[in-house]
Amino acid sequence: MARTVRFHEIGGPDVLRLEDVEPGAPGPGEVLLRVEAIGVNRAEVLFRSGQYIQAPKLPAGLGAEAAGVVEAVGAGVSFAVGDRVSVLPAFSQNDYSVYAEQAIVPADALVHRPDGVDAVTGAAVWMPYLTAYGAMVEVGGMRAGDTAVINAASSSVGIAAIHTANRLGATPIAVTRTEAKKQRLLEEGAAEVIVSDEQDVAAAILALTGGRGAEFVFDAVAGPGVLELGRVVAADGTLFLWGAQSGLPTPYPGFDLGMPALAMRTFTVHEITRAPERLRRAAAFVTSGLRTGAFRAVVDRVFPLAEISLAHKHMESNTQVGKIVVTTS
Repeated sequence: MARTVRFHEIGGPDVLRLEDVEPGAPGPGEVLLRVEAIGVNRAEVLFRSGQYIQAPKLPAGLGAEAAGVVEAVGAGVSFAVGDRVSVLPAFSQNDYSVYAEQAIVPADALVHRPDGVDAVTGAAVWMPYLTAYGAMVEVGGMRAGDTAVINAASSSVGIAAIHTANRLGATPIAVTRTEAKKQRLLEEGAAEVIVSDEQDVAAAILALTGGRGAEFVFDAVAGPGVLELGRVVAADGTLFLWGAQSGLPTPYPGFDLGMPALAMRTFTVHEITRAPERLRRAAAFVTSGLRTGAFRAVVDRVFPLAEISLAHKHMESNTQVGKIVVTTS
């Protein structure tokens, strides 16, 4: 039996329960993983509270990002018992979940952990950097000299986007709600930080870019704020929606802005993790960044598995900078 986080009703962090569950044996294309560390993501908060794009099938598990050691393998799997791996978010939480001491996961959602990458790092780096790489490089084609505006910049994805923009020679402009995180974002490599509670975001971006606007605007909040962000997208630029933290309806801003040539698209990490060739390139990009020191785990706080409700409450507080990680030991 393995301690496993499940919930039997939609609700807040207190609906999470730690139960003894038999993980079973891996089937074809699957492995049994001894989970060492778990990356906590906003998607799990939304899934638990019934606000995600998929409704949970109750009783439900949680989690799609982790690091651990392979304990058993099913047929047709190239990984071996004892391999140190990371689990990438490449599946529905209704099908697999990793908030547990042991978990069955699909082998095609695994990557080998590079030498020197511990479990906490292995659970913290992949989703943020794969998301940043996917939108900025695979889809966006970001080049040196481009400008990237990144809101919710203190999130793990936001910080990975700052690091990735710098590695590509682009200029990252971070947007954060309060002054409290400004200095930390500058230390993480933001060229400029705009405090949205105190500044007119659109006016500040246009001033910083000489009126040109940004080739890339990455919005993790969505909702009515896209009307403001749409104003600052440069000619031939793109407004990427890679989160919906506002929980509010998101209008298309083109008509309100007088029908400029505005490109706007959603993006999720599944565009990378479920496309083998894209994932191969992305994994090489992230691994090289870890090897050279350009990329690193920015971990805000580590919780034990028994405190999973507290970890979710911390995520919902929006006070963190970087990744929240849960360990099983």
